Amino acid sequence: MSKKALRSQKGGKKPKEKTVEFQIIAEMAKRYPVSLLCKIAHVSKSGYYKWLRCQEHLTPKQKEEQQIKSLIMDGYQKSKGIYGYPRIKAWLRQSHGIQINHKRVYRLMKEMGIQSRIRRKRKFFGRREQVVVSDNKLNRDFTASHPREKWATDITFVIFNGRRLYLSVIYDLFNNEVIAYKISKRNDLTLVMDTVKAALKIKEANGVILHSDQGYQYTSRKYNEFLKASNITVSMSRKGNCLDNACIESFFSHLKTECLYLNVFTKEDEVKKAIQRYIHFYNYERIQVRLNNLSPVLYRAQIA
Repeated sequence: MSKKALRSQKGGKKPKEKTVEFQIIAEMAKRYPVSLLCKIAHVSKSGYYKWLRCQEHLTPKQKEEQQIKSLIMDGYQKSKGIYGYPRIKAWLRQSHGIQINHKRVYRLMKEMGIQSRIRRKRKFFGRREQVVVSDNKLNRDFTASHPREKWATDITFVIFNGRRLYLSVIYDLFNNEVIAYKISKRNDLTLVMDTVKAALKIKEANGVILHSDQGYQYTSRKYNEFLKASNITVSMSRKGNCLDNACIESFFSHLKTECLYLNVFTKEDEVKKAIQRYIHFYNYERIQVRLNNLSPVLYRAQIA
């Protein structure tokens, strides 16, 4: 285990980091259950509600500083962590019309525990794979006005009998329908490519936005060139921001709590069949309140 991971396990998140997560959860709480958002962000539900109660007693200046901190974090993440306080100051003025002293920006960033990445030379041998990172075009807007407007994709794993399988899913944000999935023993580029190809066989994807995190498969040159050739627009979560893909994390949570955690699997085939059955149930039968108490497929048939 790395030292960074060990520190994280021992001490958890810093208070200032939690504050930023709590602010994001408050923004998204109207669309997703608080318990799920807290689980994704790795913060406690009780801690969130304690923070929420404290907001009622903040002074106007404290509320203003919290809003500025939220904007600072947004600019910091959009710059992929390369902006220090001088550029964040300029970004606040250009993007939001906020005039603020650079010393105040420095203080707030210090309180938040963020700073620009310092360039340093690293020794490396052999050929380095080119990384392709795209902007977050969804920006946590997980709604769509019609099918094939916005898709989300991600990978989760299933442990059974001391072994592991990886599940890759593509999810339509119009009606929360799983339109394609693949299962593999390896979490690699082939898995995500096969998932996209499966989606393209089923659905026309002309101009669709496909959102993912910044996993190495999704930032690979081959993957991005394939999406471009298929006329798919790429969108990626900001690095280290798990809530940017909360929509598909919500599906994985349902899959695990309503299916996988209720069974004991000893064979690979049992896991695959259980996932297949659940996804069929989820798409064709499982009622969703947000979809007028219809299943994803019924909603698409009636609305689209």
